[in-house]
Amino acid sequence: MSSHEFPEQLWNAFCRWWREQARQKGLARASFALAHELWRFVRDSTPARRRGRYGDMEYDWEHRVNTTSGTVGWGQRLLGIFHSPYQPTDPELFREMMSSLPIDFREFTFLDLGSGKGRTLLMASEYPFRRIVGVEILPELHRAARENIADYKSATRLCAQIESICADEGEFVPPEGPLVLYLFNPLPEAALRQVMQRLQQSGAGNPTPLWIVYHNPLIEAVLADSGWLVRATGTERYVVYRRRFCS
Repeated sequence: MSSHEFPEQLWNAFCRWWREQARQKGLARASFALAHELWRFVRDSTPARRRGRYGDMEYDWEHRVNTTSGTVGWGQRLLGIFHSPYQPTDPELFREMMSSLPIDFREFTFLDLGSGKGRTLLMASEYPFRRIVGVEILPELHRAARENIADYKSATRLCAQIESICADEGEFVPPEGPLVLYLFNPLPEAALRQVMQRLQQSGAGNPTPLWIVYHNPLIEAVLADSGWLVRATGTERYVVYRRRFCS
């Protein structure tokens, strides 16, 4: 991202975040939330906190990639306040979430909205998905994902068709056909509702299988209140929903 593009992207991200916070909480509580997020940003920028973010390096060491949150620059972390802070998924938990899906992976596309540096895309390639797609709005994280996809080597890899797309997760049109949608809190509530509406409309005429794996489901109510999704399983750390087929 060039130096003149960053202020504009930061301002646009802040404006969208502020409108959502003010709508939900009112101006006073939105102002408090902003102060709290900025305080956390300053706190997490200290050397000790930065060293702590390297605690997720084991996967990178094993596969010779760069998916850790420890190497995310200050600009991307600041943008993360108003989008979604980058945090890679734990491999063991990812395997647990995938094992909860009673599907034939060969029939499905895997879509990660807010894919960051692409760790989840790489882990998904250990399953025989038809195709794997990641969508990331921040250009630097997207570039890192593309490099990781090119560098990734694994003897157990079962899907070679992987791509990272730099786009707004809230505006992205999901691919057609059976879909596994992975979410790690990439969107505010309003944007997530838009994504759910788009998925509902795309399946209105000829509904195809859809499974949603939601890691750290802070706004699960968006899925629970949809009326067209059914909760299939879940734990404190994740939930799984599927499309409700009409009889």
